[in-house]
Amino acid sequence: MMLQRVGRALIAALILTLAACASYPPQKPASDYPEPIFPAKRILPPGHDDQMSVYDPWEGMNKHIYNFNYHFDKAIFLPVVQGYETVVPDFARTGIHNFFKNFDDMLSAVNSLLQLAPTKAAQSTGRVLVNSTVGLFGLLDVASLWGIPRPMEDFGQTMGRWGVGQGPYLVLPFLGPSNLRDGIGKLPDFYVRSMIQDEVLSDDVRIATTVAWPVDTRANTSFRYYETGSAFEYRMVRWLYSTKRRLDVEQ
Repeated sequence: MMLQRVGRALIAALILTLAACASYPPQKPASDYPEPIFPAKRILPPGHDDQMSVYDPWEGMNKHIYNFNYHFDKAIFLPVVQGYETVVPDFARTGIHNFFKNFDDMLSAVNSLLQLAPTKAAQSTGRVLVNSTVGLFGLLDVASLWGIPRPMEDFGQTMGRWGVGQGPYLVLPFLGPSNLRDGIGKLPDFYVRSMIQDEVLSDDVRIATTVAWPVDTRANTSFRYYETGSAFEYRMVRWLYSTKRRLDVEQ
């Protein structure tokens, strides 16, 4: 009965969010924004990608999903995060975040091996060994205190390492900016992560982490929709994401 009530509440919240997506948040016209003090030409190196060069054949659909994510963020996600930050003390939130980052390190170790990158694989593996033992199952980030670097590798980067291009830009519901390659890459990453958690966590802890993981991720992501001060936020986010991912693969 309780699960049915929770399910109905989630469906109602989703319907309200979808209904809210019928309208975009009010934005100032481009002419109302001041000229940037540090324009892109002054900051970026010669030869950087132009903002309009990102391949985005699904722009109309992407903008609708971007707007959906904004309303979901505002109506549901951020209030949940705010409640989480109010109820859970700071030191506990840090421990929870470290716990999840330890699984990210495991995923980085797997992808580093697939990329034939032994240094990154050794660093990620070393971090997991230290934090899972001395760091009390990952609650303490002892590896960072000891100066062990943290490579961040995922399957999208692994495919990029072996020559797979980014493909069309893609905005994912709830998850935000991506591209076709990275969107597909999330599936094996999620599968591997689930396999690891099935092996090392009890059923109760695994269910709790399934709920807490997205909340912790959002709590540690500073980005807020339509607060960048740019009249062209969608275009700017698209360019920043695509450029970052290109640099991630090149590293």
